[in-house]
Amino acid sequence: MTAPTDVRCMLMRGGTSKGAYFLADDLPADPAARDDLLLRIMGSPDPRQIDGLGGAHPLTSKVAIVAPARDLETADVDYLFLQVGVDKAEVSDRQNCGNLLAGVGPFAVERGLVAAGDKETSVRIRMVNSDDFATSTFPTPGGAVGYHGDTEISGVPGTAAAVVIEFPPGNAPLLPTGHVRESVTGIEVTCVDNGMPTVLVDARSLEVTGYEDPEELEANAELTERVRHLRLAAGELMGLGDVSATTVPKVTLLAPPRHGGTVTTRTFIPVRCHTSIGVLGAASVAAGLQLSGSVGDGIADAPAGTDRLRIEHPTGFTDVEAALAHPSRGEPAARRTAVVRTARKIFDGLVFPRPSLPRSV
Repeated sequence: MTAPTDVRCMLMRGGTSKGAYFLADDLPADPAARDDLLLRIMGSPDPRQIDGLGGAHPLTSKVAIVAPARDLETADVDYLFLQVGVDKAEVSDRQNCGNLLAGVGPFAVERGLVAAGDKETSVRIRMVNSDDFATSTFPTPGGAVGYHGDTEISGVPGTAAAVVIEFPPGNAPLLPTGHVRESVTGIEVTCVDNGMPTVLVDARSLEVTGYEDPEELEANAELTERVRHLRLAAGELMGLGDVSATTVPKVTLLAPPRHGGTVTTRTFIPVRCHTSIGVLGAASVAAGLQLSGSVGDGIADAPAGTDRLRIEHPTGFTDVEAALAHPSRGEPAARRTAVVRTARKIFDGLVFPRPSLPRSV
């Protein structure tokens, strides 16, 4: 296939991330050719991504590829997430992105893959990266996607229409290592996967408070090195193999809440500190906090009588509803997880990739 000189693309904000959304048919079928094209579209590798759509940060260097579901009995669309490196020529499919997930349903309606209802529409989504599923429900007044509303999420200025995303129980074990709590590189952790492989750590065990700004944590060379070693070791224990070239598992530091929530978090992706928290990462944190004996015991302030947990992060909070099942035999499992997000269409048109990768950055 000849490399295209222009590609149909929709730029959307999904949750607290921003990414380029494509129909699978508008991109090369060969993964190597597709990834080369996406690097040129996003402007990578370049720390500023000055010659492409990327925003010089992992949260704004993301791609969603959407196609009609291969199995229409279980889903309406398939969604492949790709993390495009900023200053490296890397494209990774090793993880999901729950933030861009918020835009997948509206995008599917915009592109005619799913017919809109008169008031609201629900789109069943298969997340190709993990073969997990989600159902996204959002307003479609008069049969068109409605982006305006009064729902506010932390990390995004203003308000927008609510996108309610519900996750059925996934295929992966909630406790990938089989243990609620264990020592990894001499640090007590809880390894949990409720949609995103995550390592929960008491911030104090890494000699920080957990209230620092992301920039301060990133500048702490000793901390980032300890996080790196911890993540590599935990990845092996969680069955992910060598994770040195991937962004999973995430490492999330826990501290007592400061603003009426359940817990304060700082999340590394992989050693850059997230300015908020990913949707699926928040879902995994919420599930981990509900496990008796986890590292969250004595840190989190979980409300009684409700499954809704407020996960505080550097720019606000994310509300997650997480309920666990505790079978009489076997390990605990996620029973229900739902989050409220928003999304917005920023532009829809053609993007013009640069002709070739630069010889130097």
